[in-house]
Amino acid sequence: MIAADRPDRPAARLCAVDAEGQARHLPRTALATLLEPGDLVVGNDAATLPASLHGLHAATGKPIEVRLAGWVAPGDPTRFAAVVFGAGDHRSRTEDRPAPPPLSAGDHLSLGPLNAVIERRLDHPRLVRLRFLGRRDRVLAGLARHGRPIQYAHVPEPLALWDVWTRIAADPVAFEPPSAGFALDWALLAAWRRRGIGFATLTHAAGISSTGDPALDRRLPFDEPYRIPEQTAAAIARAKAEGRRVVAIGTTVVRALEAAAEADGTVRAGDGVATNRIGPGTRLRIVDVLLTGMHQPGESHFELLRTFAPDGVLDGLPAALANEGYRGHEFGDVMLIERAAYSAGQVSIVSTKRVSQALVWAPSRARWSMVSET
Repeated sequence: MIAADRPDRPAARLCAVDAEGQARHLPRTALATLLEPGDLVVGNDAATLPASLHGLHAATGKPIEVRLAGWVAPGDPTRFAAVVFGAGDHRSRTEDRPAPPPLSAGDHLSLGPLNAVIERRLDHPRLVRLRFLGRRDRVLAGLARHGRPIQYAHVPEPLALWDVWTRIAADPVAFEPPSAGFALDWALLAAWRRRGIGFATLTHAAGISSTGDPALDRRLPFDEPYRIPEQTAAAIARAKAEGRRVVAIGTTVVRALEAAAEADGTVRAGDGVATNRIGPGTRLRIVDVLLTGMHQPGESHFELLRTFAPDGVLDGLPAALANEGYRGHEFGDVMLIERAAYSAGQVSIVSTKRVSQALVWAPSRARWSMVSET
C-alpha cells in the first residue's frame, strides 16, 4: 500500500466494509450519509504533543533523539517513558536508525533548553524512563519551543504541530495523533447532527506506532491513560439501552471504551489506564462500528481489526485496497468496518470500476479469487 506523504489530501477515500464483509469504495465525504440515525459516534479529542526532542547524551557527547512514548504519571509533564535513537532524524527509516550510546540510570541528556536524567532502563537498550529537571511550567515551555511532532520517513517534509492536531483536538496528551480523527471536520459533524447521529468524545493518550525494533514493536501498544467524561458514558448507556450502535473513531477509542467496559456492558466514567491488547480472542462489549486508517498484517492496529471481521476478509484486504490505490499511514485513507456477521459463505470485496471485479474469498479453498462482473 502506498504511504500518504502529506497531511492534506482533499481526495481522500473510504472503504466501507459491512457486517457481511462486502466492501464499497467511496469518497471520504460519503461518511456524512453512511451512518444511521440514532448511532452514537465517539471520537478521541487528544491533542498531540511535540514529543520528538533532539540533543546530546552528556556522558559521551553523542547526538540522540528522544521520542516520548508514555506517561509515568498521567498529567505530570516531567516524567515519561521514552524511546531513544542515535544520530539522524525522521528522514531515515525508523528501522534503519542507529541505536543510542549505551544508556544507564543517572545519565544526563541535554535536549535544547531542557535537561533530563534517565531514571532507569525499561528492559530494552533504547527504552527508558526519564525525568525532566526543573519546574513544570519550564518543562512545558521547553517542549513547546524545542520539541517537534514524531514523524516517519514516508513524510519527508518536517511537520508543524498543527499538522498533527485533529479538528477536535483539546488536551495535549497524545504522543502521536489519533489519526482516524483527521476524517472529521465541522461540516461532517453538522451533517451527522442534522441526521440525528450523536457525537461524544473521550481523551486517550495515543502512543507511538513504531520503535524501529521488531521485538519492541511487538510490545505495542504501551499502557495508555484515558479519561471518559460522565456525559459520554451516559450517552453510551442511552444508545445501548435503545439498541443503537456505538461508532468508534479510531482504535484508541476502541481500546479506551473496552478497557472501561463493565461486565453488564456499561462504561465507567472517569480516569483509567488501558492495559488491554485487543485481538481476535477479544469479545467486544461496547463498540459496533470502527472508523480507522489502513493497517498492515502484524501491526497491533491490524490485530485489533480481527475482532470486527474474520481472518479470511482481513488477510486479503491489504492487497485488495492496494490494487484500488488506497494510501496508508496517519494521513492516508480510511476504512469504516462493522462488526462481522460471520457466515460459512463467501465474502467479497467489490470494485467500483465500470467493468467491476470482485475479489472473492472462498472458505472451502482457503484463498482469494478474482472474477469479473458486468
